[in-house]
Amino acid sequence: MTVLTPAIGWVGTLLGLAGSFVLSVFGFRAQRRPSAVRRSQLRFAVWCMVGGAVLAMAALEVALLTDNFAMSYVAETHSRATPLFFTVTSAWSALGGSIVLWALVLAGYTAAVMRQVGSTDDRLGTGALAVLGVVSVFFFGLVSTVANPFKILPNPPADGPGPNPILADHVMVAFHPPLLYLGFVGFTVPFAFAISALLLRKGGVEWLRRTRRANLVAWSFLTAGLVLGAWWSYEVLGWGGYWAWDPVENAALIPWLVATAFIHSAVVQVKRGMLQAWNFVLVIATFALTILGTFLTRSGVVASVHSFTESGVGPAFLGFLILVLAGGLTLFALRGDRVASPARPESLASREGVFLVNNLLLTLFAFVVLSGTLYPIIVEALTGNQVSVGRPFFDRMSVPLSFALLLAMGVGPFTPYRHASVAVLWARLRVPSLLGSAAAAALVVPGGISSAGVVIVAGIAVAVVTASVRQLIVTAPKPRRKGVPRVLRGQRAYWGGQLAHIGVAVVAVVIAVSGVLATRATVTVDRGESVEFAGYTLTFERSEEHTQPDRSTRDAHIVFRSDGQVAWVAEPRLNSFNNQTQAVGQPSVWSGPSRDIYVALVQLGDDQVSLNLYRYPLMVWMWVGGGLIAAGGFWALSGRTRRATANNTPEPVMADA
Repeated sequence: MTVLTPAIGWVGTLLGLAGSFVLSVFGFRAQRRPSAVRRSQLRFAVWCMVGGAVLAMAALEVALLTDNFAMSYVAETHSRATPLFFTVTSAWSALGGSIVLWALVLAGYTAAVMRQVGSTDDRLGTGALAVLGVVSVFFFGLVSTVANPFKILPNPPADGPGPNPILADHVMVAFHPPLLYLGFVGFTVPFAFAISALLLRKGGVEWLRRTRRANLVAWSFLTAGLVLGAWWSYEVLGWGGYWAWDPVENAALIPWLVATAFIHSAVVQVKRGMLQAWNFVLVIATFALTILGTFLTRSGVVASVHSFTESGVGPAFLGFLILVLAGGLTLFALRGDRVASPARPESLASREGVFLVNNLLLTLFAFVVLSGTLYPIIVEALTGNQVSVGRPFFDRMSVPLSFALLLAMGVGPFTPYRHASVAVLWARLRVPSLLGSAAAAALVVPGGISSAGVVIVAGIAVAVVTASVRQLIVTAPKPRRKGVPRVLRGQRAYWGGQLAHIGVAVVAVVIAVSGVLATRATVTVDRGESVEFAGYTLTFERSEEHTQPDRSTRDAHIVFRSDGQVAWVAEPRLNSFNNQTQAVGQPSVWSGPSRDIYVALVQLGDDQVSLNLYRYPLMVWMWVGGGLIAAGGFWALSGRTRRATANNTPEPVMADA
């Protein structure tokens, strides 16, 4: 069993690699000569990929669960004392296992595309399968070479160091990484169809129609992954925040921004036949950025809590990234005259005009984050000097862009196509604008809030939410009790977009409020003594030590009292893991609808404790708003795509997002 399990995993890897290679060869052949290949051959290759990936992941899990330290991956990432839950999640918590998971998800998406391809006469579909096969060859190739987790050790240890302490301290490790992978890998599907369309010199909306679901699935999962990652950082790392503009955080945000631009510009192409060439560029860029993000995470070129140690996969990912960019953009340049759309927006005062502005703002935002992330890496590579681009740069650049995006998001969905008169716009936006202005004024006068950023964001956010609610009421037939659900179900794509916009507005308000109106303090308290913070009296009562199989824990009991009554007992702690030199602090968070109280340890002694204390207004609504954004994508995904009409009007990729 010691040798059998890694051998089975190795066989699965080779099976997936062989299936990927056959799929790429047969797929390209079928695109050129459909009669030369049978659909069953393509299907067999895909199922070899799926079977190989499942076999590899199953072998990895079995080796972890049976403490098979003869396998290199288990010896490096597992220990006998690791709890069952974190033993299972260890399968994707280090380099080799994460690539196995990537290959498994990619095989699943490829199988979903295979279901679309009814015969080899579908040249667009067979070409997409071929591209998916090429990408799969790369990832299965990594697992079988430089990222091989199935190596057998000649002298296996009796025990291992266990997983990274940060990855063995919170349930979110079971959700955040897999959701990011479902998002990142999902963008391979629209990339594959875009390359296939370029190879065929075929423009139009067919490739958009066929990738609509995959694009929404990937975007929605990536959104959920980003939100849960921010929540995980907030709940575990103890620094009091949720987003630090860390290079690897940025590497996940950048493709999300570009993919969001693509979702909006796809609407314009389907509705008005515009931005066709731009959509090809966005799809290629989105996929390339997912590879760049993976390179940053796994190459060790950046110092990050998210990154893996330096390994041989860095050069491989860099080479693949160059191949994707050079190949994709060269093919686009050679086919650009065939896919460019002659139509242009008649006026910026139109829905397509506002969507174009929205696209430019999103891509500019992505470029700003990308340049700030890569600049230190490029400088160090060229000069050897280490420089840093910190939070002030990103905050200073992102704030005005965020204001502009919020405004475009609020106006765009309610602006008519072709041309919008002032009278029509005012009729649709009058009530939201007035309510937004009233909300902003209420914050200034009775609320006493002097921050211009908070006031502006709150005003725009109220206008965005009000505009969506007004549109729902106006379009819903009477009686409203039955009409509103009917509209929401009948136009799921449109209202999914509006739900996502409401979520963005909520998140924007929380970011502004929690950043400006937060209360922070660092205090040192002796045992039995008390201090005041945020309207509460804090008393350090005692510290305790606890021992678990995989760790020892020291915590402080901090009692919060209000009007003499116990309101909450905070228990921030410090975890010291067996066989690990790194201790991990875990804050204690008291969440409520109006505020969070956040307590993190700085130093803990028997008779004295030092604490970082934070009070964040409205913080719980950050996770609610993020959930609404992801839910909007899934709600849009749940709707059926309308068929093309008799006059060949193209079916929409999304309704007016």
